[in-house]
Amino acid sequence: MGRLWVLVFFILLVSPSTVSPHASLIKSVPTRRAQIFKSPPQIQLWFSERLETGFSSVKVIDSSGNRVDLDNVAVDTNDPKRISVGVKPLVPGQYKIRFRVLSVDGHIVENEFSFTIRDTQRAP
Repeated sequence: MGRLWVLVFFILLVSPSTVSPHASLIKSVPTRRAQIFKSPPQIQLWFSERLETGFSSVKVIDSSGNRVDLDNVAVDTNDPKRISVGVKPLVPGQYKIRFRVLSVDGHIVENEFSFTIRDTQRAP
């Protein structure tokens, strides 16, 4: 019986894995490199895998390195692949969205991307 368990373990160890890939960002609002004219009320990110609520974060940083989100990150209970964070009213400028998420497959994914809020004032 002991040899059978060793054989099963060995087969599982060397067989190709069918585990799904790490969580990857599928969609965001605002989108990567977006140029928008109005401050969004929140940042939303959708991933390919369900996220672990207590181990996932999103930060929004302005061009001076200051954090401008409301620090109220939440994984949607109705859609556990979506995470969001509220933001303060943002002025025209460039912003970075930094995220660190832990998916249910146990892997951490970290990345960042930027978006720009354009000035609605037109030069004469």
